[in-house]
Amino acid sequence: MAKERVHTDVTIIGAGPVGLFAVFAMGMLGMRCHLVDALEEAGGQCAALYPDKPIYDIPGYPEIAAGALIERLRDQIAPFRPACHFGQQIVAVAPAGERRWRATTSSGLAIESAAIVIAAGCGAFGANRPPLEGLAAFEGTGSVRYAVPQARDLAGKRVVIAGGGDSAVDWALALAGTAARVTVVHRRDKFRAAPENVRRLRALAASGAVDLAIPYQLAALEGERGALEAVHVASLDGAARRIAADILLPFFGLATTLGPIAEWGLNLERNRIQVDPATAATNRPGLHAIGDIAAYPGKLKLILAGFSEAAMAARAIHPRVFPDRELHFEYSTLTGVPALNRS
Repeated sequence: MAKERVHTDVTIIGAGPVGLFAVFAMGMLGMRCHLVDALEEAGGQCAALYPDKPIYDIPGYPEIAAGALIERLRDQIAPFRPACHFGQQIVAVAPAGERRWRATTSSGLAIESAAIVIAAGCGAFGANRPPLEGLAAFEGTGSVRYAVPQARDLAGKRVVIAGGGDSAVDWALALAGTAARVTVVHRRDKFRAAPENVRRLRALAASGAVDLAIPYQLAALEGERGALEAVHVASLDGAARRIAADILLPFFGLATTLGPIAEWGLNLERNRIQVDPATAATNRPGLHAIGDIAAYPGKLKLILAGFSEAAMAARAIHPRVFPDRELHFEYSTLTGVPALNRS
């Protein structure tokens, strides 16, 4: 039973970059939005996992940090004043009368709207946790973290980074010179990261600015009451090391799941939602999917592709919200940013 019920034009599931831009695309056509995300703040993986990571393929920005991009997008949607429901997951979606849908959140809020846009990235995600005894106690104090809001948060700390992918290498580069000491633990000598960044990491290691513990794997955590003192690592041939540490950053990828989305009667393909590429419409009228979760022939998993899908979805949704209002294509240079003053 819903504890509260609200009405709007469009419900957007997912507050990553594509979900945020969808608020703008809807707002430019006069549609109000409610934005829902399981995370505690907007930004999706850009904010939660790699806010300092540079992005190079956003038009108009030769380079922009992922976190900075989220801030720009939040500024862009501010005039439309979307209602944001963070720290909540959509657990059920059902018809709510003719041309209406009801999305119910994990907190019991029911949002009724003419359309729902699913911009949930790869679905609900969480970090793969290392199988270490007593791990939860160190997670609870922040000694073990799976995301870092900003590099300066770890200034002066002894940081151990475990993993060999882009996240591990990127954070090692970002923290070198900021943290008191950075040690990268990886089970083999080969990294699965951008070659130039691997070259930079090895150069830092050669200069002594970063330590490489290779080939080692995490073996145990040392400390009391959740305060980390050292990370113990071991190699496959039995060699062992003790690395003094204040913070452990395990980067072993993400465990993703569609969660409740899988139960909504949508056509799925390899955990992606099949859509019409011209409208982002799913097989259920009024439900659209954009961004990484959407699948169609020729799909490019790029943020800018998701932006385009958001704009196309907005135009397809407009007749559901305003069935008696004809929509004419106009450039934003002519319309400006409209204010949403409807009651």
